[in-house]
Amino acid sequence: KKNRWVQAVKAAARAMKYSTRDRKARARNFRSLWIIRITAACEQNGISYSRFIKGLKEAKIGLNRKMLSEIALDAPAVFSQIVAAAEKALPAKVTRKKVAAS
Repeated sequence: KKNRWVQAVKAAARAMKYSTRDRKARARNFRSLWIIRITAACEQNGISYSRFIKGLKEAKIGLNRKMLSEIALDAPAVFSQIVAAAEKALPAKVTRKKVAAS
């Protein structure tokens, strides 16, 4: 490969293809890890992940998942305060009325 131009070009193209694929896979894996960490911290604070994220959006708290997972690991007390702010921004749970079948 070192002396043959065509083979070197093909090897470089293949390497670029694999590097792009693996970079995207690594990003997916990290996002999944962050979500798992946040979910575990939310369960400890008595809220589901989806309600927590919705509460963050309602409260206009602009922390990304990477920072939220770091806070959850390093400063659980601060994360509890963030959860409290998110819960405060959420409307009360709405219960659906059961419709009687006729």
